[in-house]
Amino acid sequence: MMERKLVKTDDGSHTLHVPGLGEHYHSIHGAVTESTHIFIRAGLEHISLPAVRILEYGLGTGLNMMLTYCRAAERGIKVYYHAIEKYPVIKTEAEQLNLSVACGMEDNTIFNLIHESPWDEDIRISDTFIFHKEQADFRTSSPGSGYNLVYYDAFSPEVQPLLWTEEIFHTVYSACSPGAILTTYSAKGRVRRNFIAAGFEVEKLPGPPGKREFIRCRKPSDQ
Repeated sequence: MMERKLVKTDDGSHTLHVPGLGEHYHSIHGAVTESTHIFIRAGLEHISLPAVRILEYGLGTGLNMMLTYCRAAERGIKVYYHAIEKYPVIKTEAEQLNLSVACGMEDNTIFNLIHESPWDEDIRISDTFIFHKEQADFRTSSPGSGYNLVYYDAFSPEVQPLLWTEEIFHTVYSACSPGAILTTYSAKGRVRRNFIAAGFEVEKLPGPPGKREFIRCRKPSDQ
């Protein structure tokens, strides 16, 4: 298992640091701030459907799922959430994270469900939110198809270049329904070119604190 260390980011929320990779799970300028900006405001809030199928590449600390649960509940949206993760956060690590408080939740109930529920099963958190965790390598996972929204939250292209190739983006494209949105924190030129080569329409948007830009993709509605 990779060594991971707890870090408090600038907005007070925790993230994890992987010394062996030189990578943080979230921005040190604010974990909740970054995830809200990139995945919720630029992603979930641009989906105008009563029921949304979400695919996340990189469950990590579960922050994106918690934020999605809260925002979807506020909007009355039904969610099916499929998250892929090769190296899950273990119980002792999860117990140190303050993400429930940072997300404005009253207790750790949802956070604990995310991390303690079994893998490869549909887990019903509420009448409107079901999630499914798949422990797998992104390149060999089989999440199915028909997703309206994708959170692409792998480690950086510099650290894990094989997860940012045209080949894997073709797989992601196939998992998306026509008109689906994909958001990711990366804005690297080669990442953008690989998304375009896979068939996505790509735009750069202003980033959260500490980041100039990020990418939002869309699968054409006629595909």
